[in-house]
Amino acid sequence: MKDVLEEIVAWKRVEVERFKEVLSERAIHVRVEEQMQQGLQHPSMRTALLSSESGIIAEFKRKSPSRGWIKEEGRAGEIPLSYQHNGAAALSILTDEKYFGGNDRFIVEARRSGVTLPVLYKNFVIDEYQLFQARLCGASAVLLIAAALPFQTCRTLMHTAQELGLEVLLEMHGEEELDYADMEPDLCGINNRNLGTFITDVENSFRMAERLPREACKVSESGISAPDTVRSLRLAGFHGFLIGECFMKADHPGLALKELIRLTTEQTPL
Repeated sequence: MKDVLEEIVAWKRVEVERFKEVLSERAIHVRVEEQMQQGLQHPSMRTALLSSESGIIAEFKRKSPSRGWIKEEGRAGEIPLSYQHNGAAALSILTDEKYFGGNDRFIVEARRSGVTLPVLYKNFVIDEYQLFQARLCGASAVLLIAAALPFQTCRTLMHTAQELGLEVLLEMHGEEELDYADMEPDLCGINNRNLGTFITDVENSFRMAERLPREACKVSESGISAPDTVRSLRLAGFHGFLIGECFMKADHPGLALKELIRLTTEQTPL
């Protein structure tokens, strides 16, 4: 079976070089420095999740490599704000264009619409340049994927991200990646979807939960749609639950989020 992650990362290297031709590294550094001098800082995703009753990171995701278009007409100036109004603890916005139908401007549009929640820059980050892109467009945190990054590269990117005022959600999938958690990222993510095959198994989070540092802010990602699953994951030690596809498939994603939160919080604890 084709390794989808390997394909995406190979394309990402080409894409980043093209971005640099349009806006040089020096130019984007200057823009971000100017932004930081203005004192613009977005809220902490870690703090939001640790203090939230729902812990849901609602995702704006129009497309995926495995499903194709989910909501091609979805508007970044509407759906993220609806998530905010309906109880999301934080947001995730896909910015990869080729495989997920995303764009950096979607975070800009969400902020302009009135979004004040923490926003995760959801992409396949392999180069420092992308961290500056994330900071420039208004993200609060950035995703780093262990499976896509050598250990030392990941450490360097995490350090740079934090210098830029970005928190890091460090995503792992299997036990062979657990040493990445030793870097003490702001948030430790467990992806229930294998990024090589795109097969999803929520049990992966339960298997990995006890292997993560006790003090970590833990986030379960992908394949979550049922209230019982959210509640069980919370009992297993997770603070955040990244959910997108089941909301984006609904006619009104924000209302789908509201209903999931209602069902999650109203049921009798396990």
